Amino acid sequence: MANLEFAYPVRTASERKRIVDGVFRSIARLLATFARFPRMNAQNISKWIRYEGLDHYTNAKKLGRGVLFATAHMGNWELSAFAHALLTEPMNIVVRPLDNASIDTLVERYRQSSGNRIISKRDAARGILRALRQNEAVGILIDQNTTPAEGVFVDFFGRKACAGAAFAKFAARSGAAVIPGFAIWSEVERRYVLRFYPPVLIEGDVLKDTQRIHAVLEGVIREHPEQWLWIHRRWKTRPENEGTVEIAAG
Repeated sequence: MANLEFAYPVRTASERKRIVDGVFRSIARLLATFARFPRMNAQNISKWIRYEGLDHYTNAKKLGRGVLFATAHMGNWELSAFAHALLTEPMNIVVRPLDNASIDTLVERYRQSSGNRIISKRDAARGILRALRQNEAVGILIDQNTTPAEGVFVDFFGRKACAGAAFAKFAARSGAAVIPGFAIWSEVERRYVLRFYPPVLIEGDVLKDTQRIHAVLEGVIREHPEQWLWIHRRWKTRPENEGTVEIAAG
């Protein structure tokens, strides 16, 4: 609720509450789907998800410099990577190991069961650049708060948010295509739509490149606010010159 007040100051409390309810339904769908990964295969995966905009990915692959998927805790980020491996080809996913070793082992097994490869966030740079040199795809979650030492401040829902700078640096250094992609739940179809967006222009200016990427993300969240993980403290890091922020939990 604090984040929603931060992002949507003109919305009523009841409107924000409806979004919150939707967030927890979205999380429940993700968990229920994740539990069913062992039952999914190339023959039945279309019951769970379909593509939209796949040509953006296939055209990017033809360039031969790899593809960086700019994704987020939006819709079903676990299913998007899992399904892409079954529908098209395996990819690399950058993840932070979970604190509980037993759960981490289970989750990693599920994530890799469709053929995907895991790159640990603790030592990601080498693995990411190697995969891109081999013209592979790498999926990275870009929507979490970071520190000023690791990020840049971008405009996000009319407020400054500290976003990781590494993604834009990887893109500029490698020449990889940046494709935003999200698995969005369709209430009409009762399945997810894995939507790939046109490539984001990367010019080598970390701030401007990061801003362009987050502008796409913000647009998608505004279309489907109930499917983003608002429980993360996205606006926690504040610019030094901002002064006191009214919303401590943001």
